[in-house]
Amino acid sequence: MASVPNMTSPVSDNAKNVIRAVQYRDLEAIESLALEATEADGNSSSVGFVRQLQQLRRWYGLLKFLSWFPNPYQYNFCMYVAEAFQQIRGLIKVSPFNRARSTWRVEQVLVDPNAPQLGNRSASLEIGSGLLRYCFETIWEARTWILEVNIHHQSTLALYRQNGFQPLAQLTYWAIAPEVIAELAEHEPDLPNLLPVSNAEAQLLYQLDTASMPPLVRQVFDRHLQDFKTSFVGALLSQIQQWFTHTEVVRGYVFEPQRKAAIGYFQVKMCRNGDRAHEGELTVHPAYTDLYPELLAQMARIVQECPPQLLQLASADYQSEREEYLEQLGAERIEHTLLMSRSVWHKLREAKPVSLEGLQLSEVLQGLQPARTPVPSRIAWWKSISKKPHVAAKMDKSGSASASPSSISKEAKPSSESLGAKD
Repeated sequence: MASVPNMTSPVSDNAKNVIRAVQYRDLEAIESLALEATEADGNSSSVGFVRQLQQLRRWYGLLKFLSWFPNPYQYNFCMYVAEAFQQIRGLIKVSPFNRARSTWRVEQVLVDPNAPQLGNRSASLEIGSGLLRYCFETIWEARTWILEVNIHHQSTLALYRQNGFQPLAQLTYWAIAPEVIAELAEHEPDLPNLLPVSNAEAQLLYQLDTASMPPLVRQVFDRHLQDFKTSFVGALLSQIQQWFTHTEVVRGYVFEPQRKAAIGYFQVKMCRNGDRAHEGELTVHPAYTDLYPELLAQMARIVQECPPQLLQLASADYQSEREEYLEQLGAERIEHTLLMSRSVWHKLREAKPVSLEGLQLSEVLQGLQPARTPVPSRIAWWKSISKKPHVAAKMDKSGSASASPSSISKEAKPSSESLGAKD
């Protein structure tokens, strides 16, 4: 995974330009690259990525060790850099989206804004395209790629469209103010069948997730039952991460006893020290949209235990009832993104067809001959036995018929001498 010499991009036109896995010595250059990208286009995702890089530098050895064997954090270190003349010109970070690793996600693409222009082509587009194509060609198990991009970042949108990504859905991120959260917490939620989440409810959550999204999005996400289960190692590592980051995750779902199905689900990631906003996740069955006020009231009661902070939620364009309710609630739109996807089908190498021009007729006939002497079947053996008595009877009849007619007449007619003796 050091370089790709066949790539038609500036990162492959020179032997000194390579795409390789990230190393510890690259983290400082990557952090400065992310800061430059944030100043250039005001990309909010780059700000979060800088925070991730700071944690990565602190826990580099542990994350590198976890990337060597299967575990929930195995692919948190899946990053590649484009290096030109011993300078970092670009970075891409990817990770699997589902447990089966059939769908992968492009989390971040950073390109040096000061890269020189190559003729009439934009170097930023070429370096970014080279990084994307490298991942498409290297990660063979990925059949579908997804990503999320802000609709105002036109240069990034152009990069993704140039590499075959198509819009899948529009996402809106909302921020609920602490004052609104306090008002919601005063309402007593009417949720008689609110239950905690465990691995035993994986089938119910999988059915709820399937029913809450359109078929095209469901096909791209390609989630299975295992995506809603948590292993023992994953739960242990999650608890350790929550302890270090001063966060706590609370999950619950609403059970419908008559249909024996989950009709609502929520997850709240609370920040205990109040240095950043709380993060919420909400899934509601399309036939039970009246659960939005009740579930949000439950989430507001949970975050009241922490210092006052914003509560961030996301909604898709196919969840119109959620967006209408958040607008009535007074939530603020903080970001509008586009969810894009593309499929990748790797071409398999086909064997060379055998040329038939040089073959002679004798060689063809010789190839059609059986490899060994044919063994007679049971039917042929029985026919040969049944034919033998018939042939013997035929030979007896033919033998009697072949006797001379004079001998027959001599036996049938008495001689004249015998007649004379009788007289």
